[in-house]
Amino acid sequence: MGRTFAYCRVSTSDQNTDNQVREIEAAGFAVEPKRIVAETISGSVAAMERKGFARLVDRLETGDVLIVTKLDRLGRNAMDVRATVERLAAEGVRVHCLALGGVDLTSAAGKMTMGVIAAVAEFERDLLIERTQSGLARAKAAGKSLGRPAALTIDQKREVLAARAAGHSLAALAKQYDVSRAAIQRVEKAAALR
Repeated sequence: MGRTFAYCRVSTSDQNTDNQVREIEAAGFAVEPKRIVAETISGSVAAMERKGFARLVDRLETGDVLIVTKLDRLGRNAMDVRATVERLAAEGVRVHCLALGGVDLTSAAGKMTMGVIAAVAEFERDLLIERTQSGLARAKAAGKSLGRPAALTIDQKREVLAARAAGHSLAALAKQYDVSRAAIQRVEKAAALR
C-alpha cells in the first residue's frame, strides 16, 4: 500500500496552509505530519522549480498518492499542471484534487478532466488575444498612437544626428539628452534607412 502525501502552497508569507491541511483531513485522508509539504511561493513559479515541491517529488515512489486541495496549488499555468501530473503518473504516483471531487488526475476520468481544463485555458488565452488585438485595432482607428512614446523629439533627433556627424560620442549625447546609448543608435539607424 502506497503512502499518502499532501502538498499545500500559499503565495504570500501573511497566509498559511492550515486550512488546506484541515480540508485534506476532513476529506478522509490520513496524512502523517512528516508527509505534509507546505511552502510559500507564487503559483506562477513552475512546480519543478519550487524547492519544496521538487524535494517532495524526490521522496515519492510508485503507488504513493499526492493530495492537493485545488489544482492551482500545483500551478496557475494549465500546461505546467498537466506536465507535472503526467510526470507523476509516469512514476506511478496518483494525484488527487479535492476541488475536483477528489478525482485521481492520473486515472482515465482525471485525464479527461485535465484535457477539458487545458482546452478551457487555451480557449481563454485565445479570447484574451482576440480582445487585445481588437482593442489595439480600435485605438489605432481612433488615431491613438500605440507603443512607447518617443524618447526624443524630431528637433532633438536632428541635433543628435548633427552632433554625431561632428564626432560627438554616443555616451556624451546619451547623457546630454538623458536617454540610453541605444536610443541614440536608433536615431542613427532610422536616419540611415531613409
